[in-house]
Amino acid sequence: MTVLYECVHQGERHFGLGAPEDTVLRLYPLGDTDLRAALLAAGGDTEAFIAAVTEGRTPVEVPPADVHFRPPLLPESVGDAMVSGFMATHNVKIDDSTQTQPNWFFKGLGDVLKVPGEPLRAPAGSVALTEEAEVVLVYVTDEQRTPQYAGYTFGNDLTDIGRFKRHNGHLSYAKLCDAGVAPWLFLGTPPRHVTGDVTIARDGVPAWEGTFTTGIKALHYGLRDMMSGLFAHEALLHPGRVHYVYLGADRSSFHSGFTMADGDRVEMRFTTHGVRLSNPVSAP
Repeated sequence: MTVLYECVHQGERHFGLGAPEDTVLRLYPLGDTDLRAALLAAGGDTEAFIAAVTEGRTPVEVPPADVHFRPPLLPESVGDAMVSGFMATHNVKIDDSTQTQPNWFFKGLGDVLKVPGEPLRAPAGSVALTEEAEVVLVYVTDEQRTPQYAGYTFGNDLTDIGRFKRHNGHLSYAKLCDAGVAPWLFLGTPPRHVTGDVTIARDGVPAWEGTFTTGIKALHYGLRDMMSGLFAHEALLHPGRVHYVYLGADRSSFHSGFTMADGDRVEMRFTTHGVRLSNPVSAP
């Protein structure tokens, strides 16, 4: 599986092709290359994409500590990126009240995406915050206003679930928190099975631990139907817009009676894919 990532090294933009566990990064100078346009031009042909973006470039090798990672394919203008997701999509959350189409929510524009190490902000007065370990699909909208699937990554959909539980009409408010996102874009079909674990530390000591299962097999809804239903809305289809779509989670610390607090650190390990997310929570 090819993994694409972007970062800043010595003040300059670079990209790399590798794996999340790499201890040495092979970076190519980005220059004026538009990775989003290159992916669209390749039409899903990963080998053609790699050849197009690496030809004539000499890579440098650096340790991960020497770079600052960026969210995958994030446009220079954060207004050209849209972060959203679906709620209650997993089989473990299905009951007699299940709808034929899952609720969709808007989290924000590109500036709500936070890579590992950056704080996840929640609104002042949040009722009860929880983490949600999720698969994130990334789409780039072409000039014909068609969102083209680019790949997938993983994220933490920080949510004020307490506000939603207090008033289920307030889902839109409950979701207006930052979203953790891994910088690695997997250039392949969405994963069928993903497992991992979460540790929430308070004052440097684990305060809650749990496991999760996600991926396409865990969804109650058909992915094709979910995405076609979403992208049937013309208001979302501005050419060049990048969509980051969070596919929902199974269970979280809230379901165990735990509530996060300001300064807690959430660490998610997507063990099936070698991805680790660690972010402090900022909840004034």
